[in-house]
Amino acid sequence: MVPDDPAAVAAFLHPLPIDALYGIGRRQAETLRSFGIHTIGALASVPAATVQRVLGGRDGRLLQQRAHGLDHRRVTPTALPRSTGESRHFDRDVLDGAVLRAAILDAAVTIGARLRDRDQAATALQLQLRFADRTLLVRSRKLPAATAHSADLRDTGYAIFNSLHLERARVRAVTVRAEQLVDADKVAEQISLDRSEENVRLLETAVDRANRRFGPGAVRPATLAGRRTA
Repeated sequence: MVPDDPAAVAAFLHPLPIDALYGIGRRQAETLRSFGIHTIGALASVPAATVQRVLGGRDGRLLQQRAHGLDHRRVTPTALPRSTGESRHFDRDVLDGAVLRAAILDAAVTIGARLRDRDQAATALQLQLRFADRTLLVRSRKLPAATAHSADLRDTGYAIFNSLHLERARVRAVTVRAEQLVDADKVAEQISLDRSEENVRLLETAVDRANRRFGPGAVRPATLAGRRTA
């Protein structure tokens, strides 16, 4: 990352070969080299009028500005996605509800951390189960309130799963999707009078800090300890 400082920009750009200048064409670079201009810094030192005579008015002006680290093009920010999901695949048919719930938990924890990192919140949750015969079951549910808390996502994921009343269903993959995402700063944070719930929120913040420092998944729920996910 180059600091937003003219001296730092010049120190970064000027030693680079002329070919590295954004927007320059092969023939334009060859033309400049034929005039002894081999680096971006050399181009920056040439009077603008001279560069425009050599490369043409518009191209010469733009390339010389870029050699000085100036780019007046409008920046269009990339919008954050409005849904995000996590899948957990099994290398065998799974009938054990505990294993499936652990997969839902694992996905919910990952999605929650991602939403908090992006300053987003989900207003709906979708659960997908892919069976051994390749059929796909999809169920969605509105969340009680917009949230990025992993426990809220987990609880809704569990509720959807429990409502399916699966018996002897052979599952090969679980996907959890947080949907209808909104900006977190537009969500009113609910004040909880439940001390235990508040402690969970504080612990979640501490876990986020630890995972940012030591890598994703460094700190996970005890239920997931030793489990391999794919």
